[in-house]
Amino acid sequence: MNNDELQTNPAPDAADAAKISDIVDELNTASSDLSNDNSSDPSSNDSNTLSTSDEPTDAPVDLSQGANTTDAARTDADNMDDREYHRADSSSFDVFHWANEIDEVKNNVSVELFLFNKNYTPFRVRYSDALTASVKAMFMQEATGYIIKEADKGLECREYEKSDGEDKVIYRTKLSNVGRAETLIHLIEHEYRNIDSWNDHVDEFKKVKGILAKFSYPGNDGETKVFYIAKGISPSSALKGGTSWELNGESFEPFSAEVALKMPDDNQVAIIDGNVIIFNQSKFESLFQYDYKSQVIADAKAKEITDKYKLSFAEGLTLNSLLQDRKPLVKKLQSLDIAEEMPQEKLIDYADDMQLELMTDDDGSIIIMDDKDLTMFINLLSEDYFISPVNGRRYEIKSKKLLSEPEGEPPRG
Repeated sequence: MNNDELQTNPAPDAADAAKISDIVDELNTASSDLSNDNSSDPSSNDSNTLSTSDEPTDAPVDLSQGANTTDAARTDADNMDDREYHRADSSSFDVFHWANEIDEVKNNVSVELFLFNKNYTPFRVRYSDALTASVKAMFMQEATGYIIKEADKGLECREYEKSDGEDKVIYRTKLSNVGRAETLIHLIEHEYRNIDSWNDHVDEFKKVKGILAKFSYPGNDGETKVFYIAKGISPSSALKGGTSWELNGESFEPFSAEVALKMPDDNQVAIIDGNVIIFNQSKFESLFQYDYKSQVIADAKAKEITDKYKLSFAEGLTLNSLLQDRKPLVKKLQSLDIAEEMPQEKLIDYADDMQLELMTDDDGSIIIMDDKDLTMFINLLSEDYFISPVNGRRYEIKSKKLLSEPEGEPPRG
């Protein structure tokens, strides 16, 4: 615009100036509101945020659909829900209220399946849309239906640690008590993007330990709520394509799948708001290798041992941690009266007589570097090493029986 044009434009009168001022004020207000909205929504500034649908990000994601099993199905809102899940107050949890709540929202629940192996490593696995109803029925509705139905017949929920084998009882313990279950849930909730697809590990089926169904549904205040149902799987019961046939009508046909499974139809374990609900005690203990009562005994024996003997452990190890999941050692400790066992000096001499590599430090403490050292120490306590008076060879005794005192004189005087 040149000077001539500027000179020919008439100056605005007072009314026009007032209108212009109002418009500017409205534009400034709108700009401020927009800036506030963006600053309160961190996802609006994140250029890496992925959107998989036009639905709100906090809506439950139905992972039964093919594309939704990808990492893109996980949103920032999902990650916040994960953190909220672990903040739940487990002490106030009511399993009967939960069952009725799920029964009311069962049509709005989505589900994702995971297989996990004997190392409790989870793998993402898809399922056909045709199985959606079956998955919900076998995992979710079987559990909630049992609780609702049996509640009218006197079903109780008691603490697992204080009960054992009662009728009409399901048990509850804290997720933090069951290390393997807690690790499995942590990997799913916080390491989802690092979880492999089962499609890359099909040849490892013989290592599968169980299957876990993760259910998601909208809560009353808009947040996404989750719970899990776990069941054990026996790889030996699977049908493999190379050695199986299908009987279709009156003829045999090649088996079309790589592996076929008969899914367990009983209730076993549910994980809800930081609680583990136990429907089947033996299957729960087998699935997560958890035996509370044996562990209590092991902890008590560990205290007796550390009170009597001077032990030095490798960094990061304790006697309690080494005894975890070592049932043969715990069982052997159960049979020992630690107070009556040989003192430390005699135990070290016993090890030297047997020419065992039992290490000690300058302070005279017995060094325990790993589970092999611990096994040797407990075997020494149990007097399970023996030199034959006949051939002079050393033996480790796997099983022994105490003989009764002899009666009368020996046959040869």
